[in-house]
Amino acid sequence: MKAIILIGAPGSGKGTTAEGIKAATGYIHVATGDMLREAVARGSSVGKAAESYMKQGTLVPDEVIIELVEERLDEGAPADCYMFDGFPRTQRQAELLDSSLEKRSGELANVFYLDAPRELVISRLTGRRTCRECGTIFHVVNIPPKKEGICDLCGGELYVRPDDKEDTIIRRLEVFHSQTGGLISYYEAKGVLARIDAAQPKEEIVGQAVSLMRAR
Repeated sequence: MKAIILIGAPGSGKGTTAEGIKAATGYIHVATGDMLREAVARGSSVGKAAESYMKQGTLVPDEVIIELVEERLDEGAPADCYMFDGFPRTQRQAELLDSSLEKRSGELANVFYLDAPRELVISRLTGRRTCRECGTIFHVVNIPPKKEGICDLCGGELYVRPDDKEDTIIRRLEVFHSQTGGLISYYEAKGVLARIDAAQPKEEIVGQAVSLMRAR
């Protein structure tokens, strides 16, 4: 079992980078947000535990998150390779993941930090527009709809999500940096962290990550 981790602020391009790495390497993309929603929908024991915190609007504890991750690892084969997107968020979660991999004779091979300037992140997120009907995402500069305010796919109304408004984005960035400062240092000390300039084109970012993966 082998794992890599993508770390980056909201708007740094983690999702797009993950798609590129998955296509190039076949790594299994593990996004904890998606897994939480799936576990809640299934009504699994860990899903029920997580749902109680989510309904209260509080953070899901590290132990519940790692239980969710371990369930996912146990569903796969010993030779599977995993790419974690948005997890771990704290040093405590990183330590729990290390223990989980060690118990399964796994290896954390690479940690990629997508380093994005604050101005770039704000520009990317404030320009995002989401379809109310089908959820397709556009961008006023990078992926503009054919008709302003209208989804190309279903004709639904495009809107700015509350978490894509500038004051909310600034708060999200502050939370991200306060949470991940220790995490970056932790992985630097382990010698597995690589910083990648997230302002580059997607192809450059994915190419750098894949080259580093193959070099180990």
